[in-house]
Amino acid sequence: MSMDPKVQCVELNDGHFIPVLGFGTYAPEEVPKSKALEATKLAIGAGFRHIDCAYAYNNEKEVGLAIRSKIEDGTVKRKDIFYTSKLWITFLRPELVRPALEKSLKNLQLDYVDLYIIHLPTAMKPGEELFPTDEHGKALSDTVDLCATWEAMEKCKDAGLTKSIGVSNFNRRQLEKILNKAGLKYKPVCNQVECHPYLNQSKLLDFCKSKDIVLVAYSALGTQRPKPWVDQSSPVLLDDPVLCAMAKKYERTPALIALRYQLQRGVVVLAKSYNEKRIKENMQIFEFQLTSEDMKVLDGLNRNLRYLPFRL
Repeated sequence: MSMDPKVQCVELNDGHFIPVLGFGTYAPEEVPKSKALEATKLAIGAGFRHIDCAYAYNNEKEVGLAIRSKIEDGTVKRKDIFYTSKLWITFLRPELVRPALEKSLKNLQLDYVDLYIIHLPTAMKPGEELFPTDEHGKALSDTVDLCATWEAMEKCKDAGLTKSIGVSNFNRRQLEKILNKAGLKYKPVCNQVECHPYLNQSKLLDFCKSKDIVLVAYSALGTQRPKPWVDQSSPVLLDDPVLCAMAKKYERTPALIALRYQLQRGVVVLAKSYNEKRIKENMQIFEFQLTSEDMKVLDGLNRNLRYLPFRL
């Protein structure tokens, strides 16, 4: 295992290791792309070794540059970094999978990614547009058999372009479709989904654990509440009185309580921040432990509240 022993990891079902705390790089369109470069460099400097990105975030050039600059300055070696990219929904046709990954690798200027995941299980019309629509603004979908997409993902792993392959935003039925596929070569190593105390995904988590699939939590701090997607009247997770009281008790921030909660459930958690102070603060997740009573209290906050009807 090449990962730094100080970095807590879990083993994936293919024998590779994923750091349990990841740095999320998504930012809304209006945030300058240069911020992704700065924030990713800060995150690696602060100790993050797992970087979560995607073709659709439109910032892989910057994130790749950040990783390469931290390799060049001696902070890390390539093998210390666990980098995730995602196959966008306009590339789900099997013949488009490898070229899409190669495009990400070219943007990143890396030889391989550690994890490549299907971003969403819904196919859209292939082309340059991220969100293809007709002249009336209606989304243009595509019909693709995800089992065929998965076979193309398996070939990317065999070609060494990615170490591991997984999925994102899949429900149990969609996961079962892949798991029950005739001639399955590799199981998905993970399912990355929206997951936080208001949407704790306990049923999906139990199912994933039973199949040796790691659940990776995004929007673990609620969300950045990007205007077009998120109902602005929805409750702000980090203002939750129970979470705030618990933060006081442990002398930590509500964000750290929400992140630590996931860690103790066996969930790999992504923390998204472009703020230097908070990036450093989020590393404190390893410095304390929640009691089993407090874990139960946090379980009780679940209200099946989805912040992102459209999942990024």
